[in-house]
Amino acid sequence: MRETRTLEFKETITNTFLKTVSAFSNYDGGSILFGIDDNGNVKGLPDIKQACLDIENKINDSISPQPNYTLEVQNNNQTIKLTVKSGIQKPYLYKSKAYKRNDTATIEVDTLEFSRLILEEKNIRFEELPCKDQELSFEILYSKLKESVQIETFNRDTLKTLNLYDNVNGYNNAGSLLADRNHFPGIDMVKFGESISIIQKRVTFENISILDVYEKAIAVFRDYYEYEVIQEADRKKVEKIPEAAFREAIANSLIHRVWDVESQIRVLMFDDRIEVVSPGGLPSGITVNEYLAGKLSALRNRNLANVFYRLGFVEIFGTGIIRIKQLYEESLAKPEFEVSENAIKVVLPIFEKNFNLSEDEKAIYKVLSKTMLKSISEIAPYVPFGKSKTTQLLKSMGQKGVVIVEGKGRSTKYIKK
Repeated sequence: MRETRTLEFKETITNTFLKTVSAFSNYDGGSILFGIDDNGNVKGLPDIKQACLDIENKINDSISPQPNYTLEVQNNNQTIKLTVKSGIQKPYLYKSKAYKRNDTATIEVDTLEFSRLILEEKNIRFEELPCKDQELSFEILYSKLKESVQIETFNRDTLKTLNLYDNVNGYNNAGSLLADRNHFPGIDMVKFGESISIIQKRVTFENISILDVYEKAIAVFRDYYEYEVIQEADRKKVEKIPEAAFREAIANSLIHRVWDVESQIRVLMFDDRIEVVSPGGLPSGITVNEYLAGKLSALRNRNLANVFYRLGFVEIFGTGIIRIKQLYEESLAKPEFEVSENAIKVVLPIFEKNFNLSEDEKAIYKVLSKTMLKSISEIAPYVPFGKSKTTQLLKSMGQKGVVIVEGKGRSTKYIKK
């Protein structure tokens, strides 16, 4: 047993645990085990009844507002489990400060995070706050709505229906993000060459409607990951990476990111993959496992998501991960999803069709490159079998048309087709 983001050990009862009570109450809840040392060993408490009273009194006297918690005696009356639930009256303060968990540590929240907690308690999102610039135009939004849902008139009532404007506060931040011009960051796209020190192209789309940002990002994608093959009189479009997967990744980054920071969405384009990194971790109340399973029930920017849904840019809310995975079902290389406290990264690899390879052949295929020839001695250390079997499998893969074989004897090298 070890400490985690939602579990902390305390060998004795001191006031330091109160910071963690604040952190658990402000975010996703958690547990503190008293009478357990840092290595997870049971040390026990001398007087369990008095310890329970001490914990309860410290919380009630020091945390404001009152958090929701329970105490449970465990390990034959040796330890106490304090379970703290995520609160609904945020922020929860200890000595006038709010705290959060950072991996296994408890730290004070910064000014921005404190503001977010206050908005969350009032059930207000950043996108719903009035925007600074109230002189906005919506030609792009009107054009997209006309094209997708065939609206004939576009006015303030349309914007009210989309929750982008109200008579009291005017336009909100969601409205500003969808306006033709705004003051928000956008997407920074970089195409690398053979290494990250070689930049073939860099372009930034910002201060414009995120609908325009979305379209411009797709145009750049097509320049590098799509081409046409002429077969007799027909032209066939080939996608090195499924465009639908890239669309999902970009749309999700735009509607699920945090917009109260001046950070760009980063799109890093390599020969073998694309990485889309969006600012902000998961919305409060969503676990990493729920996100990876496509169960994104809590929307950070519900009004933006609603507009993207109406325009057909996304399908059912929260299904982006599932959709991307489905688009790679027949590919050997699979998309990857990484979640941290301050960012979400989606990695879209080059689509590599599954040629009914065995599990052993798949292990070899992962080691091979599309751009660099490799010898048996360069491949064998990275697969769970010897050189002889590796050679036999590569020969079979060559016959299947998956691998190109160059050279003879000891000079033989292999590369993905």
